[in-house]
Amino acid sequence: MEAPVSTAAASLHAPLTSLPGIGPRLSALLTRAGAGPRVWDLLLHLPERFATRRRLAHPREATAEGDALLPFVAASHRAARSAKGSRYVEVRGESAGAPMVLRFMNAQLPWIEQRLPRGELRFIAGRIRPEGPGFSCISPEVGRSAEDLPECEPIWPLTEGLSRTQLARAIKAALAALPELPEWQDPRLREREGWPSFAAALAAVHGGPAPAARARLAYDEALADQLALALVRARRRAEPGRSLIGDGRLRQAALAAFGHPLTPWQAEALAEIDADLAAPLRMRRLLQGDVGSGKTLVATLAMLRAVEAGAQAALMAPTELLARQHARSIGRLCAAAGVRVGLLAGSVTGAERRRVLAGLASGAIPIAIGTHALFQEGVVFRDLALAVVDEQHRFGVAQRLNLAEKGEAVDLLVMTATPIPRTLLLTLWGEMAVSRIRAKPAGRQPVMTTLHALSHLEEVLAACGRAIAQGARIYWVCPHVAESEKSDVAAAETRFAELAARFGADRVALAHGRQEVAQREAALARFARGEARLLVATTVIEVGVDVPEASVMVIEHAERFGLSQLHQLRGRVGRGTGRSFCMLLYDEAAGAAARQRLSILRETEDGFRIADEDFRLRGGGEALGTRQSGQPLLRLALPDARAQERLIEIAHRDATLLLERDPELVSPRGAAARLLLSLFGKDAAMATLRAG
Repeated sequence: MEAPVSTAAASLHAPLTSLPGIGPRLSALLTRAGAGPRVWDLLLHLPERFATRRRLAHPREATAEGDALLPFVAASHRAARSAKGSRYVEVRGESAGAPMVLRFMNAQLPWIEQRLPRGELRFIAGRIRPEGPGFSCISPEVGRSAEDLPECEPIWPLTEGLSRTQLARAIKAALAALPELPEWQDPRLREREGWPSFAAALAAVHGGPAPAARARLAYDEALADQLALALVRARRRAEPGRSLIGDGRLRQAALAAFGHPLTPWQAEALAEIDADLAAPLRMRRLLQGDVGSGKTLVATLAMLRAVEAGAQAALMAPTELLARQHARSIGRLCAAAGVRVGLLAGSVTGAERRRVLAGLASGAIPIAIGTHALFQEGVVFRDLALAVVDEQHRFGVAQRLNLAEKGEAVDLLVMTATPIPRTLLLTLWGEMAVSRIRAKPAGRQPVMTTLHALSHLEEVLAACGRAIAQGARIYWVCPHVAESEKSDVAAAETRFAELAARFGADRVALAHGRQEVAQREAALARFARGEARLLVATTVIEVGVDVPEASVMVIEHAERFGLSQLHQLRGRVGRGTGRSFCMLLYDEAAGAAARQRLSILRETEDGFRIADEDFRLRGGGEALGTRQSGQPLLRLALPDARAQERLIEIAHRDATLLLERDPELVSPRGAAARLLLSLFGKDAAMATLRAG
C-alpha cells in the first residue's frame, strides 16, 4: 500500500542516523563518500560499476577482460609517490606462488596494512597484468575469504575508513526502510516503457546492471527538472512588465543605413521579441543564432523599439573588445536614426566617463553599450526598459540581475552565437522563451574545411606562406598559452616565436588571455589593419573579432576542442568576399574516433546540426564551453546520450501536460510530483507553488 506523501517525504528526508546500525561516525563517513546526510542521498549513491569476477587458481590464467579472484599473502608495505606526485601504497607479496605487486592509489598506509596484514591469507579481485617476473594489480578489492567477493558485485564510491561491507549494509537498511511511494509517472508511460515502481527501481540498480530501472530513475530526475523549469517559467512570465510600443521611424532609418532587408529568420525573431515587448509582462527571451546570422542587428532594432517608446536600452558584452565592436556597428546604425550611443568600459575614464554617465542619467543617451561596468555603483539610467546580454553564458546570474535592476520591470534579451542543442535548451534554458535565427545573411561565404595530421605541419606552413604572399590574413589558434612539462601540446607563445622567425616578426602578432588588455587589443588592431598578416591566438578570438579580410583559419590540436567551439572559431573567416579556408590539425595518436568527430565539420557548416552531434558524441558535456567534456547534465543520466535526449524530450512533454491539467499540483499525481520536486532539491519550484 502506498505511503501518504507526507510520510514518504519524512522517511526519505530523515537523517542517516535514523537507520538501524548507523551511528554518527558511520553517518559522517557515508556523507563524506558522497552520499549526503539524508536517507534519500544514500539511496542515490549508485554503484559506479559492477565487478564480474572469475575465481582462478593462478594469476597466469587472468585475461584482459573482467576481474580475477585470487588468493594473496602480503610480505611488505610501503607508501610511495608516482612521477607525477600522486600518492599510493605498494604491497608486495605472492599469489599462488607467483610474485604479485598491488598498488592502491590515494590510500593511507595504516588502512592498507590493516586490510592486508603481513603473512595472512586474503583474497583480491581486480585486473591482473604481467609485470617483470610476476604480476601486478591496481587498487583491487580485498576480502577475508573468497565469499566476501561475489561473482557480480556493485562497486560504490568509497572514502577512507568506509568499507564496501559497511556501505552495502547501510544501503540495504535504506532500501528496507523505503515505503512504497505514490506514483508521479503517467501510468501509460510506465506500462509502455516497462518500468518498475520507484522503490523496485532503486533496489534493482543497487543489485546489478538493470537498464530499465536505470532509465526509470533517469526519467524521474528529468521530469523533476522539467517540472521545476515549467513552474519557474510560468512564474517569471507572469511578472508584471511594461508595454513598449514604437512607431517604427527609428528602425526604418537604421535599416536604411544597414542597406539590406531582414532575412526571414531575422524578421521572425524580431516579431517574437516585439510581441514580448508589447505585452504587459516581463520578457525573458534567448536569441540564438549561428555565427554571422545577424543577431546584433535584431538586438539593435529591439533596443530602438524601446527608444521609440520613450525609454532606454543597454547591451552588456563579456569583454571590452566585443563591447567596442558593438559600439562601432550599433553606433553607426543608431547615428543614422539620430540616436546617441554611449560606451562604458574599464578604459573609459575621466571626462568621457562623466559625459556618458550624465547622458544616461538625463536620458540624453538612450542606448548604453558596455561591459560589467554598466551595473557598477554610480551608473544611473533615467528609464532603462530593455537589457540585452551578449554571449550571456559568460556572465553569472547575479551580474545579469544587477543590470536588470538598473530599471523598473526591465525586459531581458540574451544572445548567444553558440548553437545550443535542443536537449540543452530544454534542460538548462527551459525557463526562457527561445528565438532561433538559423540562416546566414546573404553574402556570407562558405568556408572550405580540411583535416591535416600534425605530421604534415610543414605542408600547412608552406601553404600559409603562399597565402601570405598573396595578401591573405591568417588566424593560427593554439589550445594553450604556454608550454607545460606535463603536455607536449603546442602553445601559443612557442608557436608565435617559431612563426615570427619564419615569416618575420613584423608580420606575426600574438593574442591570448594572459596579456594585458591594451597589449592584446594592440595585437588585434595590427591584424585588423593588415600590418600583421598572421595572428597567433588562443580562444580569445572565439567571439568579438571581426576582420572581413581574414580568409584562413588554422586550428592546432583540433581534437582537443569541442565541435561547437571549433565551429565558432571557424566563423571568424568567411566574412569577406573571397574564398576562405579552415585547416584542422589533429594528433594522429588521438585515434579514428577523433578524426570521425572532426569530419562532421568538414561535412557541414550548420551550427545547430554540429551542436546536436557534439552533444551526442561528448556524452552530455555542456556545449556552451564552461564544461567541455563528458560530465552528465543530470545526476542519474544514462550513458547513451541519444537515449538521454529521448527521456528529456518525453519528460518535457509530460511535465507540460501535467501542469496544464493541474497547475497547482493538488491532484494525487500532482501531490506525488511535489514529493519528486522536494527529493531532487527543486526549492525554487517549490517556492513558486507555495507563492501560487
